[in-house]
Amino acid sequence: MILSHDVDGPAGAPAVVLLHSSVCDRRMWEPQWEALAAAGLRVVRPDFRTCGDSPASEVPYSDHEDVRELLDHLGIRRAALVGSSYGGKVALTLAALHPDRVSALALLCPVRPGHRPGPAQLAFGAAEDALLDAGDLVGAAELNARQWLGPEASPEAGRLVRDMQLGNFRSEPAATGDHELPEPAVDLSALTVPVLAVSGAHDIPEFRRIPADLAALIPGTVHVDLPWAGHFPSLERPAETTRMLLEFLPRA
Repeated sequence: MILSHDVDGPAGAPAVVLLHSSVCDRRMWEPQWEALAAAGLRVVRPDFRTCGDSPASEVPYSDHEDVRELLDHLGIRRAALVGSSYGGKVALTLAALHPDRVSALALLCPVRPGHRPGPAQLAFGAAEDALLDAGDLVGAAELNARQWLGPEASPEAGRLVRDMQLGNFRSEPAATGDHELPEPAVDLSALTVPVLAVSGAHDIPEFRRIPADLAALIPGTVHVDLPWAGHFPSLERPAETTRMLLEFLPRA
């Protein structure tokens, strides 16, 4: 199955793939979508399985291989990957396993392959589970919007995150069993592509540490800490995040 996706921008132009957080779907990139295409990039944004318009899988799968298959389907040999949170983990895994397919990595508050939740993340997960166990999907979605958006996020951004997460919660029960393959072991220190690793000062400590750790692990990584940001800078200050991406992404 090919992931549900959008494509825009000139055919043959340098490609960039926008990989969303597991809280969200591909709509989280709406503020960046047109601007990146207008800048001359070929922009692709997929929905991971059970998110947005991509259904659950009935066979074994992995998200990073789904993205690789989408690139094959679109005839894109090499692309820059922009990953938010879980999308950053998918981007790092794909780059480590298929380095010839990736030209650059822009990681916005990413999850790292092999990451284990720390105290703040476990506490959030317990609160979320309590609401889900009580059947309060709306409350759990609202909890996610409050947790992951920083203080400068607009009410519209909050509503969008709540709606995307609510849709994902409602899609998950449609999955007949867990067909996601085990996470592969990867060597991130072997990456040689340009990497931008972004953290937000209002994010939880676990996620604030990951971009700094990546900068120490992957040669040449640029670490930027945004003093105004929570976990979703692309939705909190969309224009500023778009400018940062355009300054970093390769144009040839």
